[in-house]
Amino acid sequence: MQEQQQINFKRIAEAIDYIKMNFKSQPRLEEIATHLHMSPHHFQRMFTDWAGTSPKKFLQYISVEYAKQLLSEKKNTLFETTIESGLSGSGRLHDLFIKIEGMTPGEFKNGGENLLIKYSFFESPFGKILVASTPKGICSLSFADEEIDAIASLQNKFPNASFENATDNFQKDAVSIFSADWRNLPLIKLHLKGTGFQLKVWEALLKIPAGELTTYGKLAGQIKMPNASRAVGTAVGANPIAWLIPCHRVIQSSGIFGGYHWGTTRKAAIIGWEAAKIYGDE
Repeated sequence: MQEQQQINFKRIAEAIDYIKMNFKSQPRLEEIATHLHMSPHHFQRMFTDWAGTSPKKFLQYISVEYAKQLLSEKKNTLFETTIESGLSGSGRLHDLFIKIEGMTPGEFKNGGENLLIKYSFFESPFGKILVASTPKGICSLSFADEEIDAIASLQNKFPNASFENATDNFQKDAVSIFSADWRNLPLIKLHLKGTGFQLKVWEALLKIPAGELTTYGKLAGQIKMPNASRAVGTAVGANPIAWLIPCHRVIQSSGIFGGYHWGTTRKAAIIGWEAAKIYGDE
């Protein structure tokens, strides 16, 4: 199942790139399928199996107009939403199951000296991921298109730590989010290396509900630093925990998705996939 998702995601990434390049013409199903050298029927079935919705609906989810609509909706701020019905509103899950613990000043300063970091590779709907953990929780989650490069990047973050290729329960809990029922997720603990300001921004990111979007300016306002949009953007870009800390939900005020450390195509895919999970064919 996971292997098939990987194959499908590569095709879907091609489709998203094509849609991004030809968005103004709103390409039809047949046109996209032809570009991928697939029959319309096969493409429709593959896409729906991966995204849980039709290519047409997914196109709407990753469009600028959809993003603008989400940003302009009149309701409580993203950070003031309450849990009216338990987890029936799965967009509230991040507040419930992730706990952040910042590294001590000593751990931060010495680059992880005396720290044992375990790491493993897993499959996700958006490509292979590298998940790393300390005895206190997840310290890194990154998309790993090239395994060697991903390991080198991890070691560069913690130059004095010891590393072991091993899987633990922290990692298993983290990757369960891709397949488990979101109403029964375990508590996922994060052990992060970051400045006080970065930790504040990352904590704010966790409060953006799945299927919703915000802007750098709004995020700066939520941490009560309305003039720090640029600094907030830098902290968002330095997020070490892909997907779990949802920096992909922060876009430009114009509705354009903007950059992403792990690729703009992947960002569009994640935003569309989450929207499909939350809103389906509504």
